[in-house]
Amino acid sequence: MQRGDVIADDQALVRTGFGMILAADGVEVTAEAADGAEAVDAVRRTRPDVVLMDIRMPGMDGIEATRRILGGGPDGCDGTRVIILTTYDLDHYVYAALTAGASGFLLKDVTPEHLVAAVRLVRSGDALLAPTITRRLIERFAHREESPRTGLHRDLSGLTPRELEVLRLLATGLSNAELADRLFLSPTTVKTHVGRILSKLDLRDRVQAVVLAYESGLISPQGPPGTD
Repeated sequence: MQRGDVIADDQALVRTGFGMILAADGVEVTAEAADGAEAVDAVRRTRPDVVLMDIRMPGMDGIEATRRILGGGPDGCDGTRVIILTTYDLDHYVYAALTAGASGFLLKDVTPEHLVAAVRLVRSGDALLAPTITRRLIERFAHREESPRTGLHRDLSGLTPRELEVLRLLATGLSNAELADRLFLSPTTVKTHVGRILSKLDLRDRVQAVVLAYESGLISPQGPPGTD
């Protein structure tokens, strides 16, 4: 059962615009928020499926609001997922959003079609990064001398060769459908492989899998062999 979505942005025009785009495609918006504190309260009241969360807002910003919503404390909400929306294409915002538990990161110049698709994808339990962001931004912290404390370092020895291959390609930003095409597998088989990877490595979603692939050295910023 769908519970609707929440839009959090300090600009009323942005909230209205996003709301109209989603409503036109049959996606219900149950609440709006002008800052992080309002977003946390809206989530507590309406228990949405997805929150579209701006980063820079007065008072509590979107990163802190995301931490509170997804952190499992009194402000948390099981089953709610967060997509970060921002005009700022900056590395540290991406990393902060991912470590706060966000399931996706999109720039505000996203097309209406892509926005709707992103909401539906994340609602289904998947996760995403904008194609222009996936490799270019994660690669920066993958090469720092002191890697951020993500707690995502895992022993990859438990993965099969096929699962390692799937993880490498997943880290380049490929969707399940694209993975299926690349590996000549059915989408169902790919979904099974991804699920097993997440389970074996104790990862929440494919966003954490992407981070892990870079930080473990499984994939370099140039991508795995044979990728574009």
